[in-house]
Amino acid sequence: MTELKKTPLHATHRALNARMVDFGGWDMPVNYGSQIEEHQAVRNDAGMFDVSHMRTVDLHGARVRDFLKLAVANNVDKLRTPGRALYSCMLNPQGGVIDDLIIYFFRDDFFRIVINAATADKDLAWLAQLNAEHGFDMTITPRTDFAMIAVQGPQARAKVWQAVPASQAASETLKPFNSAIVATEQFGELMVARTGYTGEDGFELVVPAEHAAALWQALQAAGVAPAGLGARDTLRLEAGMNLYGQDMDEHVSPLDAGLAWTVELESKRAFVGRAALLEQGQRANFVGLILRPEDGKPGGKPGGVLRAHQKVLTPQGAGEITSGTFSPSLNLSIAFARVPTGVHPGDTVQVQIRDKQFPASVVKLPFVRQGKALVA
Repeated sequence: MTELKKTPLHATHRALNARMVDFGGWDMPVNYGSQIEEHQAVRNDAGMFDVSHMRTVDLHGARVRDFLKLAVANNVDKLRTPGRALYSCMLNPQGGVIDDLIIYFFRDDFFRIVINAATADKDLAWLAQLNAEHGFDMTITPRTDFAMIAVQGPQARAKVWQAVPASQAASETLKPFNSAIVATEQFGELMVARTGYTGEDGFELVVPAEHAAALWQALQAAGVAPAGLGARDTLRLEAGMNLYGQDMDEHVSPLDAGLAWTVELESKRAFVGRAALLEQGQRANFVGLILRPEDGKPGGKPGGVLRAHQKVLTPQGAGEITSGTFSPSLNLSIAFARVPTGVHPGDTVQVQIRDKQFPASVVKLPFVRQGKALVA
């Protein structure tokens, strides 16, 4: 049996009596007690997640920008200000999603990317292949010496500044999807990025691994609640944010996963997968679903919980739920679904739950953003 990998914060989670689970080969905390309380802490105050299993990778070389213009579907020419970040997908030649990632620009010869844990080895092999085949002569460096802590919620930034006073001057003027590298005496050199995966404001902090536990403890002392993978999943689903391996993968186009906004087709840039996307076009709609109360009355009892792989029945044909959960913020069962292109927000569909069909309302994503419900 293969031993599970551990983040630099593993002992910290164990000391907090976290319930640990196997998450893609990593021993990770699913919760520290009440998943609902952790969810609400992020929506109403501030919570933090260990996301050190995700891989930070540094790209150095004179032609890094040209390399990324080939490797990803969004256009890194949008990145001109140091610290600016961009969300994109990396595609295969068939237009399927190899991974979704965030790209940070610091200098013309230095970009940083953060890739998913489950796809890290595959991603690195693909990047190395593109680098060699096209002669970009880049240095690709996985930063295994880093940990990463996401601090999210309406009070997240203020509590980060309380825990790390040296970070405030460099980060208080950061707009969303911007970052800064900050030298601190206590925690070493931090990358402070105003990004996240919850639909709330906050920072993702990349910290030298040897300082991760001290930073976690300082944040906890400032009133930031530890939160696990369970809350992270309900938060991201409410916020309309895709999860790789569920909502898209190598066999799903970003156009069919609600990610057309991350694909730049206006320029002549010949990125990997472009030809396939143009040939295929969009073949499905990616929508939100809300399970209606069983008795049809507002506030009534729902007939079940929406889960991945449940069949969605529509007059235009069948679809499928890709992610589903019970929303603590809405007190409703919600889901993402890939459905025929004729299905749109405002429609009603039927979801097959075990041996019964239940009506669900089709809505535009997201469900919740910055603590506010965006659906009726």
